Amino acid sequence: MSVLKFLSLHLVLLFSVHAVVFPTDGNFAELHARCRFRKKYDIEYIEENYFNKKKMLFYNTTKDYWIGYTPSGTDLANIFNKDPYHKDAKRAAKDILCVAHADPLYNFLQNYTLTPHIRLRSVKPTGTRHSAMLVCSAYDFYPKTIIMTWLKNKRAVTSDVISTEEMSNGDWSYQIHLYLEYTPTAGEIITCMVEHITLTEPQLYDWDPSMPKSERNEIVIGVFGLLLGVVSVAMGLIYYKKKSTGLMLVPTGYDMDPSSG
Repeated sequence: MSVLKFLSLHLVLLFSVHAVVFPTDGNFAELHARCRFRKKYDIEYIEENYFNKKKMLFYNTTKDYWIGYTPSGTDLANIFNKDPYHKDAKRAAKDILCVAHADPLYNFLQNYTLTPHIRLRSVKPTGTRHSAMLVCSAYDFYPKTIIMTWLKNKRAVTSDVISTEEMSNGDWSYQIHLYLEYTPTAGEIITCMVEHITLTEPQLYDWDPSMPKSERNEIVIGVFGLLLGVVSVAMGLIYYKKKSTGLMLVPTGYDMDPSSG
């Protein structure tokens, strides 16, 4: 899957700016500006304004409209929405903060990527109405955005699914875990589908309900050890029996010396 196709399906936050102003009266204002890339040059500029940690105003270039969240914020939104010069200023901010950084950001993503390593395993469910639980884990991938979906017989599962957030490994790579609670059904095929910018197409990982190889090996080793023990005991009994039949019993008081008497 190409960078453009992947990002056209899922909005990705690539660039953000935060500014805080501390007036002398002890209050403070905060501005969050960020860019969302749908495609390389299909970009949305978003701005949020806070006053003393309360959200006052919201604006994005898609709707080109301000929304107020407090009485004073609503008053300001009405003023800004009627001012064409103010909207022009926000479009200019989009060009400066977002459009100008599109090429460098895309080049960075294309040059620094890590393909996820997938592990599918069964875990013990806790306090659920289902008798089984699976977890599909993706390790050591970059960039952060990844899509993981459970499928049952090639159909997406939306219920009884729990996902962690993408967790940083501390070295630019990430990991994520997707859980599925279910009741095993004969003939059912359960699949974990993974989509990532490093993959040319979605990767499918079918769950094999048979026992994992490591557990099979442990059982084989255990059975072999048991058989070896049984054989050892049997050989010991045979040896003991042969040894017993070869013994000569000497009656008490019988003198075997011919010179005596």
